[in-house]
Amino acid sequence: MTNLMTNSGKPLAGKKALILGVANERSLGWAIAQKLHEQGCELAFNYLGESLERRVRPLAESVGATIIEPCNVSDDAQIDAIFEKIKQKWGHLDFLIHSLAFANREDLDRRFVETSREGFRTALDISAYSLVAVAKRAEPLMEGRTGAIITMSYHGADKVVPNYNVMGVAKAALEACVRYLAYDMGPKKICVNAISAGPVKTLAAAGIRDFREMLKTAEEKTPLKETITQEDVGHLGAFLCGPGGRHITGTVMYVDSGASIMA
Repeated sequence: MTNLMTNSGKPLAGKKALILGVANERSLGWAIAQKLHEQGCELAFNYLGESLERRVRPLAESVGATIIEPCNVSDDAQIDAIFEKIKQKWGHLDFLIHSLAFANREDLDRRFVETSREGFRTALDISAYSLVAVAKRAEPLMEGRTGAIITMSYHGADKVVPNYNVMGVAKAALEACVRYLAYDMGPKKICVNAISAGPVKTLAAAGIRDFREMLKTAEEKTPLKETITQEDVGHLGAFLCGPGGRHITGTVMYVDSGASIMA
């Protein structure tokens, strides 16, 4: 009886998740990681460089993570290395949280038409193609386990958001990748979805010009008259990884206080 009660309190006990893209305690990936941990999931994390390792490692260790590895998602060798580590230590993977994106600051500061070729390539590679790259490595580790892959998007993928520029185009590509990956991986019972979060203070958001004004406008114009928190994203991410998300795939799920329904 005790074991049954313990399992009911930890619905994801025994599950394994790789969280990519945590930068600090405000990261959306970290919010999802916390909720997965609360439900009994064992976690692995990546970091990019020594400066981010100093932020990520204490967070990862606070939730008992034993896999904390360097991984630059623009480097196939590093992607291979972290998935090999997971294969050796766990033998399988249940959930993959892709919570990362990047665009050069100068390409966000100027008009979209002035986006450089290299800046465009960089934004699409890191923000969109990386999902394809990591999903490819996750697929054999998830096979037969009803896995879940989740990435982070934003309304700028669908509508023009001033100053979001090339990142909006990258997020549009990311959402298309979600649909095609969902189709490819569906026969193996792997669900692939995106969470489109409303404006929330993260390290990545700091790179968007006039972000504070964007945040203020969102609060004024949403039906709920309030912005979201990282915890809102965490709850939705955990839901998609749980039994409730079992037959949800290829979707973009909004958690934005209704901002996306407004003209």
